[in-house]
Amino acid sequence: MALFKPKMRIDKMIDITPEMLNAVGIKALLLDIDNTMTTHDNPVPAEGVTEWIARMKSQGFMLMVVSNNNGERVSQFSDLLELDYEVKAGKPLSSGFKRACARLGVRPKEAAVIGDQLFTDMLGGNLLGAYTVLTEPYELESMKFFKFKRACERFIMKFWRK
Repeated sequence: MALFKPKMRIDKMIDITPEMLNAVGIKALLLDIDNTMTTHDNPVPAEGVTEWIARMKSQGFMLMVVSNNNGERVSQFSDLLELDYEVKAGKPLSSGFKRACARLGVRPKEAAVIGDQLFTDMLGGNLLGAYTVLTEPYELESMKFFKFKRACERFIMKFWRK
């Protein structure tokens, strides 16, 4: 169960401050898109995301989108935010995260993986050895696969409280 557990839980990505990241030695942010920066399949960033990205960049953080999505979805969204990206990352395998760290020139322990899912973002980030930050999803997905996955996540999270 520890492989799924994030180092930090937070409501929304935009609630993360530079001070929080500096306190744990983070230099780079590896960001999920769907339900982390916007609702699922939405082409527009959620309120406050564009400003948060600009603030993080101005504070010296390197940012990259790491997504299992296809190139068109990721490139259109990332281009809006002027962010580089890794597509078809293969999360929860750490290979996409490793490529992102190499491209940014940071060690995994200097990167924070920020996402809304235990089975992709947190597991992949923890396997990498990165600092993991779990956000609440902007909205719950309606597809059966996602409903099942979210139910499994809730089951795992119950063990953290014990």
